[in-house]
Amino acid sequence: MTTTQDELAGVVDLFGALTRSELTTALGELAFKQGQDVDDSALRSAIEAAVAAYALVKYEPAGSDDGTETLIAVGPTAFSTLPSNAEDLPHILDFERRTVDRERLAAQVSQRLTSEAEAAVDADDTTRAAELLDVSYDLEAWAAVDASGVRSRLEPVLPQD
Repeated sequence: MTTTQDELAGVVDLFGALTRSELTTALGELAFKQGQDVDDSALRSAIEAAVAAYALVKYEPAGSDDGTETLIAVGPTAFSTLPSNAEDLPHILDFERRTVDRERLAAQVSQRLTSEAEAAVDADDTTRAAELLDVSYDLEAWAAVDASGVRSRLEPVLPQD
């Protein structure tokens, strides 16, 4: 089964947020409905790539310090799109619909972006710095976050035109 990052976000958006195992189960069910084979390794890789690209983001709800599994939510670079037959998933799967605290999620994503930007600068990784610069603009459009500090940190390592 192949899905785009936006389609992964669309599946997550149906439920508000999912655990990784729930997302994998939902994608497996979707593949079955579409008559496709499921490659669990490929699904895990697709999820990781979407997280790396900020299409999906990790979310720690309030009170999740009790060992509750981290959730996956729709991130700032996603344009959620429902893949074919996905609209039936909430009726098929017995997953709770979760409400995401957008301010908490935005703060967590902002903190992650800041950390990753610092790592890219320290490693002089211009490719990742350019990607993160783009994410900083997406983040500001997605949430009430000021990412100008991240940009000012990234811009000096980027090639000048």
